[in-house]
Amino acid sequence: MAELKYQPVAHDHDAFLARAKERPGFEDAYESLALEYALADEMLKARANAGLTQDAVAARMGTTKSAVSRLEAAGRHTPSLATLKRYAAAVGCDLEIKLVPHTGA
Repeated sequence: MAELKYQPVAHDHDAFLARAKERPGFEDAYESLALEYALADEMLKARANAGLTQDAVAARMGTTKSAVSRLEAAGRHTPSLATLKRYAAAVGCDLEIKLVPHTGA
């Protein structure tokens, strides 16, 4: 059987967002999920820094790869604090949550 070689697809996120922002309603929808996207970004960075795959995180959490994939997908569902703690531990991090006062008027 021939060996399959993974060829990552180049992705220009800024260009993607520029095109998406041209669609009616996109900016409002995107902004409404800003916190979820920020959390997903933090999770992905932590996993990458730990050098782990979704399979490895799933094994450490005692769950499935698909469950980890859902956790890392912004806006799909809201994970519990217990789940976020387990994810943080699996990628070698502590979970910190803070409330930040509003700025401006």
